[in-house]
Amino acid sequence: MATSSYFLISVFLALVASQVIASDPSPLQDFCVADLHCPVKVNGFVCKDPMVVSADDFFKAANLDKPRDTMKSKVGSNVTLINVMQLPGLNTLGISLARIDYAPLGENPPHTHPRATEILTVLEGTLYVGFVTSNPNKLFAKVLNKGDVFVFPEGLIHFQFNPVYDKPAVAIAALSSQNPGAITIANAVFGSKPPISDDVLAKAFQVEKGTIDWLQAQFWENNHY
Repeated sequence: MATSSYFLISVFLALVASQVIASDPSPLQDFCVADLHCPVKVNGFVCKDPMVVSADDFFKAANLDKPRDTMKSKVGSNVTLINVMQLPGLNTLGISLARIDYAPLGENPPHTHPRATEILTVLEGTLYVGFVTSNPNKLFAKVLNKGDVFVFPEGLIHFQFNPVYDKPAVAIAALSSQNPGAITIANAVFGSKPPISDDVLAKAFQVEKGTIDWLQAQFWENNHY
């Protein structure tokens, strides 16, 4: 009986531990530069031979000091993400970053990062930001000014909006994954390929199917470049 109890406790602790570390794994060596051309598929990327790694594997001339074009975006924002695909040296290090440019009255629409917590700081302008918890969906929102910082917990729907009609805004975000992913809510719901059944969405949103059909007919763009 004691052995059985010990086994059950061990299994429970193992499950708890697996949940605690259910994020980007900690590196087991100084670095593991991604070999983006290796045909072997793993969770992440295979390590490049450390004998051929150079400083350039940890460097990118990203020009993040330069403003991005927001005029072509229907939502008035432009997200420049630097993740492991752009900077192979990030592999296994559990971090990435993004510059976000906002046109006057532009927004980074409600979205989630399924694999990362995000910490955002405003470099220029003003932003109204917030996130929504899991059910029962409480909103935490704040107006940020230059130099302010806000955190968006991993996996929760969040947004940023520039409320100023005549001035742009700029922010930098750090994310706790080499590949945080992004799911833009409107795009996922109304712009999926193939589309979600309008019967399903009409029931979910409590509207007529014609409204859903109209929404699905719109062009749902990606503001990540």
